[in-house]
Amino acid sequence: MLLPGVLLASCAVGPDFVTPSSPGVDGFTRERLASTTSAPVAGGGAQGFASGSDISGYWWTLFRSKQLSAFVEEAVRNHPDVQAAQFALRNARETMLAQQGSLFPQVTANGSAERDQASTTQQGYWPGQTSNYALYGASVSVSYTLDIWGGTRRQVESLQAQADYQAFKLEATYLALTANVVTAAITDASLRDQIAATEEIIKAESDQLVRIQRQFGVGANSKSDVLSQEATLAQAKATLAPLQKQLAQQRNQLMAYLGRLPSQDRGEHVRLADLRLPGRLPVSLPSTLVRQRPDIRQAEATLHQATATVGVGIANLLPQLTLSGSYGASGSERLFSPTTIVWSAASSVSQKIFDGGTLYHTKEADVATFEQDLALYKSTVVTAFQNVADSLRAIQYDAATLKAQAASEQATADSLAMAIEQFKIGAVPYVTVTNAQQSYLNARVSRIKAQATRFTDTAALFQALGGGWWNRTDETPDALPRANAGYFAGPDKKTEDALR
Repeated sequence: MLLPGVLLASCAVGPDFVTPSSPGVDGFTRERLASTTSAPVAGGGAQGFASGSDISGYWWTLFRSKQLSAFVEEAVRNHPDVQAAQFALRNARETMLAQQGSLFPQVTANGSAERDQASTTQQGYWPGQTSNYALYGASVSVSYTLDIWGGTRRQVESLQAQADYQAFKLEATYLALTANVVTAAITDASLRDQIAATEEIIKAESDQLVRIQRQFGVGANSKSDVLSQEATLAQAKATLAPLQKQLAQQRNQLMAYLGRLPSQDRGEHVRLADLRLPGRLPVSLPSTLVRQRPDIRQAEATLHQATATVGVGIANLLPQLTLSGSYGASGSERLFSPTTIVWSAASSVSQKIFDGGTLYHTKEADVATFEQDLALYKSTVVTAFQNVADSLRAIQYDAATLKAQAASEQATADSLAMAIEQFKIGAVPYVTVTNAQQSYLNARVSRIKAQATRFTDTAALFQALGGGWWNRTDETPDALPRANAGYFAGPDKKTEDALR
């Protein structure tokens, strides 16, 4: 009789989860990726794409900035979102382990001791006499609900999938935070350079205004020349305050990523000129992207959970068998002697006869949830491939943009120098000089923005490809999947050379 029960307990109703297959494409873009163009300025080097290459788990170190790596380390160590994700994962794992206990018999031990005094007066004797006696009891009860249809195992499977979801949510939190810190630090550096360039131009134009005013004082220039220069200077000054505002707000954002309050800003920052642009960019194979992106793995875990939940719903429609028994002794002395032994054994079967369709429709709702999660999984995959393609296109066009902006800056600088010389000899009106000054300011600021964009879009590519979390070897404390300790040691030389 035991063997059929064991065989029944080995099956699990409902669908078994199957990992969805990868999209059947061999590239992220329609055309073959070509190396980018270069520009003769900092951050203007050409970049090539290494299809099929792996990604370093410490990709931010490829920018060669100690301060940038220090920012990332501090953010991961201090940001409350990371801590919240760690505890959410721990909660999910403990919940799954708690549910696993339902797969085993539940054993309860009971013990009792009682001391009583009896009187013969209660029995009609007079004068009464008293006697003392003790009663002892000890027993062990066992109850086991057979998981005939695998409903409990499907519940454990569902909770394991939820733990997987939280694990990849933690990875997604790491990835988003590190990418945001890198982008914020680069944007901070860009704004500083834009402010410095604007201040230099303001100083130059202020000096120029002093010269024009002196020349006007001796009758060498007209009042309109003075007014034109004043207008140009005012326009340049008007661009400074918005940049300073952006920088102040960007610093607040960076402090938030680092887990600091705005008042705890110590002023450390990254310099755009100190960053190095990775010359060789790894590009994962499309078939591996679905295993690398944390958001895709989260969607997969959600789909797995929905699949297991369908099995739970089906198992709830079927009969449930429970076995129970107890063994013990009860008496005033010599427990567990043949005359004090008590035991019982029982089994029960329950089957819902009528519930108004509650269990059936609950199962159907679970099936609908599975179909919904499958569609959302496909949507996540499509978005992931779009993110990679967008980043690849951005990197290609960023290089062309920086080259054009560098040429524009040089051209406007030459034009400004020529306009000043021509004005000195009276060949052009002063408005030509002011127009050239404004063009040069705009070109210089645009070139700085284009430099920063090449760095931020390179970081966006690493993020779009999953960030290399699978290449980290660290472990988080308290049985969590990732740790701060050893997390920032940097890539090994082989990985570093391959990505250079």
